[in-house]
Amino acid sequence: MTSLHHLLRGLLRTLAVIVLCAGTAHAAKPDGLDLPEQYESRYRTLITELRCLVCQNEALSDSNAELAVDLRREIRGMLVAGKSDAQITEFLVARYGDFVLYNPPVKPTTLMLWYGPFALLALGVLIAVIIIRRRGHTAPTALDSKQQQQLQELLRQQDEDKNS
Repeated sequence: MTSLHHLLRGLLRTLAVIVLCAGTAHAAKPDGLDLPEQYESRYRTLITELRCLVCQNEALSDSNAELAVDLRREIRGMLVAGKSDAQITEFLVARYGDFVLYNPPVKPTTLMLWYGPFALLALGVLIAVIIIRRRGHTAPTALDSKQQQQLQELLRQQDEDKNS
C-alpha cells in the first residue's frame, strides 16, 4: 500500500508541475516582449492592419513566421520610443513597400489592384451581352424536303418500335 501511496503522490506532483507550467506558458507574450498597457490597443491595431510579408495572406498578428515576429518586436520598440502610428506605418512602407499594407493607397502603381476587378467584371458582362445578342439574331434553319422525309421516317420507326 505504501508503494501505491508514493506512486500516486508522485503522479499528483507531476500533474501539478505540468498544470503550472502550462499556465505560465500561456500567460507569456508570444514574442517574449512585454508592452505597457497604454500602447496595447495601438499595437493590436497596427499588427492587424499590416500584412505578413512571408505568409502574404495573414496579418502580422496571425503569423508565426520569423519575419513577422521581428516586425512585431520592431513595432513594439517604436511604440515605446514614442513613434506615432503614421510614423511606424511610413517606416514599414519605406522599407517593404505598399505590399505591407492590407489597404494600400490609391496611386498610379496600385490602380490595377483597386480597379482591375471591376474592369474585368465589366469586360465579362460586355462579352456575355455580345454573345447573347448574336445568338438571338440567328434564325432557325428550315428543313428541305429530303430532310423532312427522313424525319418523318424516323418518327414512324419510333412509333412502330413503341407499338411492337
